[in-house]
Amino acid sequence: MSDEKKGQTMTPNSASGKTAPVERLDRQLKYEGAILKIYEDTVLVNGHEAKWDFIHHDGAAAVVAVTREGKLLMVRQYRNALDRYTLEIPAGKLDYPGEPKIECASRELEEETGYRCGKLEYLLSINTTIAFCDEALDVFLARDLVPSAQHLDPEEEISVEEWELPDLLELIYSGKMTDGKTVAAVMAYACKYSGLLQA
Repeated sequence: MSDEKKGQTMTPNSASGKTAPVERLDRQLKYEGAILKIYEDTVLVNGHEAKWDFIHHDGAAAVVAVTREGKLLMVRQYRNALDRYTLEIPAGKLDYPGEPKIECASRELEEETGYRCGKLEYLLSINTTIAFCDEALDVFLARDLVPSAQHLDPEEEISVEEWELPDLLELIYSGKMTDGKTVAAVMAYACKYSGLLQA
């Protein structure tokens, strides 16, 4: 086996209701980019050999940044995969594998929004695309924001906007906000802190 160790997990067998082993026989690196590594896995599932795509991502962190007035700081940026601008919470990838995600979140908050905070509170964890990618992202809550300055990469173009929570929820309910991490984070914040979604 060329790149990674063989792995075996147990999965439900829909016919019998029992679990059946899924064994990874091989993993071949097909492409390595600036953010992703793309592999072709050969797996044995219920006695059948199959080829599965697997994408490795080192991980990321994101921030729900709340102003003293209770508004959420959002960033608007162009996303090449969708060929349009999107409204998102501040986020970014780890600088190196194993970087503490709270440190990544603090850095990305300041770099993207021009604000920093003394303390971040853990909100939730997300696996963004579990069918074929292992990206794991932690979301933190930032209050008591202190103005600083943006530190964008040369290829980044990000504008910062302040939004009321009910307006962001309306974007979600109307299908106009579709970024998974942002939807999950805004809904989690609304449930836990605002009472807007509580019965």
